[in-house]
Amino acid sequence: QVQLVESGGGLVQPGGSLRLSCTASGNIFSIYIMGWYRRPPGKQRELVAAISNGGSTNYADSVKGRFTISRDNAKNTVSLQMNNLKPEDTAVYYCNYRAGPNVYWGQGTQVTVSS
Repeated sequence: QVQLVESGGGLVQPGGSLRLSCTASGNIFSIYIMGWYRRPPGKQRELVAAISNGGSTNYADSVKGRFTISRDNAKNTVSLQMNNLKPEDTAVYYCNYRAGPNVYWGQGTQVTVSS
């Protein structure tokens, strides 16, 4: 089992910034991908960004140039720096850990972008 604990959500005005963090604990594999997904109101969950052990990243087109994902392998943490936030970024954000067929999710953290 792997446990994921998220932090950093909240309310921010359009154009503002937030930083999400997620720490994995438990039976951590040596090779795994960590990432962030989000579920906007009334919509399905979608990939925001993901990063491999080696630092390869993948971003949704809607966040490229605004969001940056990073990880600290020694601490089993992944962070998402979100800049120039837009109202359409409002969603519940979920941390994701994936090692082969083993997939775990965090509990989710609310991000609301509103004036």
